[in-house]
Amino acid sequence: MSNQQGDPRHLETLDRDLARFSNLERATSYVSRPLVGPGISLVFVALAGIAAALFFGQADNALIVIIAACFGAYMALNIGANDVANNMGPAVGANALSMGGAIAIAVVFESAGALIAGGDVVSTVAKGIIAPETMGTAEIFIWAMMAALLSAALWVNLATWVGAPVSTTHSVVGGVMGAGIAAAGFAAVNWPTMTKIAASWVISPVLGGVIAALFLWVIKSRIIYRDDKIAAARKWVPVLVGIMAGTFATYLALKGLKKIISIDLSTAVMIGAAIGLCVWAVMIPVIRRQSEGLENRNKSLKLLFGIPLVVSAALLSFAHGANDVANAVGPLAAIVQASQSGDFTAAVSIPFWVMVIGAFGISFGLFLFGPKLIRMVGSQITKLNPMRAYCVALSAAITVIMASWLGLPVSSTHIAVGGVFGVGFFREWDAERRIRKARLTMPDRPVYAPEERRRRKLVRRSHFMTIIAAWLITVPAAALLSGALFLLITFVVGTA
Repeated sequence: MSNQQGDPRHLETLDRDLARFSNLERATSYVSRPLVGPGISLVFVALAGIAAALFFGQADNALIVIIAACFGAYMALNIGANDVANNMGPAVGANALSMGGAIAIAVVFESAGALIAGGDVVSTVAKGIIAPETMGTAEIFIWAMMAALLSAALWVNLATWVGAPVSTTHSVVGGVMGAGIAAAGFAAVNWPTMTKIAASWVISPVLGGVIAALFLWVIKSRIIYRDDKIAAARKWVPVLVGIMAGTFATYLALKGLKKIISIDLSTAVMIGAAIGLCVWAVMIPVIRRQSEGLENRNKSLKLLFGIPLVVSAALLSFAHGANDVANAVGPLAAIVQASQSGDFTAAVSIPFWVMVIGAFGISFGLFLFGPKLIRMVGSQITKLNPMRAYCVALSAAITVIMASWLGLPVSSTHIAVGGVFGVGFFREWDAERRIRKARLTMPDRPVYAPEERRRRKLVRRSHFMTIIAAWLITVPAAALLSGALFLLITFVVGTA
């Protein structure tokens, strides 16, 4: 036996067998990796159901609340996977943050925004999309909200899988509208509100894109195209950071702190202006110190925008968590209230345990599935650097403030992605302008053929068309899906 073990042929056979086992382990690990995210998500959804059972296990409608809690957890996961990419994508695409750092910051600030400043009271149903009294009974209202919640989650999940950043707000709006029509007819829908939302499909991205392009033009004309870039940066970067600080202070005062204190627009603007002036004064010596010894080149300028960009991403995440967590848990809270009291026409208070499901769901969704959309927004639409990403983040905050002033229901997704498009299309226009100018001064300079110039476009047209198409069909697709789910649920319940 010992001779056989020492036989080189036996050792070769053993090595081959061990290699096969090693390859099998690697293959198993590779195959199972895509299943880790869905597996953890399933566990989280189950835990949400268990939490609901602990709170409502003795109630008459306990099963309904448990199922609704699972749907709400599923929706929160999808918001984290899709919506949060808009805040973190530009910072990651500009290499101001690593993917891991972006996810860590977003998880902390999204959760903090949801739990500290999350909406205490949401309007009756999804910002007045339908009139609850048209539902007839609490039972029909509950089935409608269940259908709306599930349809919105399914649509956002599909969009994430395709790689399209869509509005979760519009998904919920479409879901509520579709279920309302299926339950009570077209008269149940508040059409003036829907008209405003439809207008926001165009206004949000265009306004975000124009503002982002405007700030990029300021940065290029006042800093990048100057002979002494560092001297220009010392003058203008504190101004830009002060504008950013003042804008975000206004944004958070208006949108992120409603639960803690109610502030009107004029007061919020005054607070923002005061904070902006203070930050501008503080940043003058800071930028002067940071810029010492830097070379007079564009690459040096990126260092001066890195920290402001990271801070802006964190603040956007806080405000997003405070605002958009209601998309996940608003219909769930409405179901809980209707199940408990039978009252489905009053304003809906969101219980703390429901808010926790929303906050943790968004965090898990971002951690497990967010990188795909973060890469899409940050680097696959157009190439971003810290200056361009800064313009996107600032335009998002300014556009939300302007929309609040105009009374328009806007989507943070549309604004942020519109800002990315605005930056990309401005760069294309600026490049063409400089080529035309160079032709006038240097007529002998070679000119690219039309095909080559189309190939060198700075915004990927395929991504642009996919995203626009997804935006246009979000509300009708979610509405159709929700209506079908409502009819299916009522049929199953009716035959049970």
